[in-house]
Amino acid sequence: MGRTPKSSDRLFASLDSERIRINDEETRLLVEAIQENCGMTLANDSGLFLERRLGARLEALGLSSYLDYYQYLRYDAAGTREMEELIERITTHETYFFREQYQLDAFSEEILPDLARRWNRQHRIAVWSAGCSTGEEVYTIAMLLLESGLFKGWNMRVAGSDISRKVLATARAATYGESSFRTTTPELKRKYFVENGGRWTVREDVRSMCSFGQLNLVSTERFRVLGPCDVIFCRNVLMYLSQAARHRVVEAFYDRLTPGGYLLLGHSESLLNVTTRFDLAHLEKDLVYRKPLDAAKPSSR
Repeated sequence: MGRTPKSSDRLFASLDSERIRINDEETRLLVEAIQENCGMTLANDSGLFLERRLGARLEALGLSSYLDYYQYLRYDAAGTREMEELIERITTHETYFFREQYQLDAFSEEILPDLARRWNRQHRIAVWSAGCSTGEEVYTIAMLLLESGLFKGWNMRVAGSDISRKVLATARAATYGESSFRTTTPELKRKYFVENGGRWTVREDVRSMCSFGQLNLVSTERFRVLGPCDVIFCRNVLMYLSQAARHRVVEAFYDRLTPGGYLLLGHSESLLNVTTRFDLAHLEKDLVYRKPLDAAKPSSR
């Protein structure tokens, strides 16, 4: 015997039937617009995904079709800001402190001592978290710099960038719930955070080392504002980009890195078929990419 539909089932069925449908051509146009804007690749059969993520935007804008929405993105004065809203709705921002600990161990135990030796006279170190989401990675890096004890009296700079203005607002607020601490030890949590009503705020001296800015990674000409970087974290970002965008971004990372600087990717990402300019550094804890020591330096520090 069949199950009697509940009122909630009928409600969702009604909402589903009223949703504006997207056809194959509209899907193709939106997929192309997204890739052109930020390099993100979506399959041409992503229509249902786009419907679910963007249907509310058509309703809010009073549009009757996805072709109208595409034209709004392309030609309306507010189209640029709407594209930011679109990207916000189709991306995920799941992250937490001290993520991928094995790589952070390599950073702390092998990369930082190497940089401390090589930059001992200049007493400056700069790290960039590209695609930093809500900021946990940026603050993790800053804490590891402090924990290392190698850079007392140095100018330590950690920059975070993301395409989403909303996640950057969270990063700047520097206040987090328990889900962000799934791999943080109680000792580090007590040392670097202040509790306030069940949430935890990053200590001010850590925050003072960090800065955040909105940046679309395919806008590589804007990377120059970051200055030379000794380490770039770009974990689990390149995997969503088209091959052309991936190549363009990685080449720009290379140009931003100081000679001997490091590029740290996600565990499932590599530069195979992207570029051969980096050396593969076989560290004890991880395999990472390194700009050759004899490479030309980026613009002045």
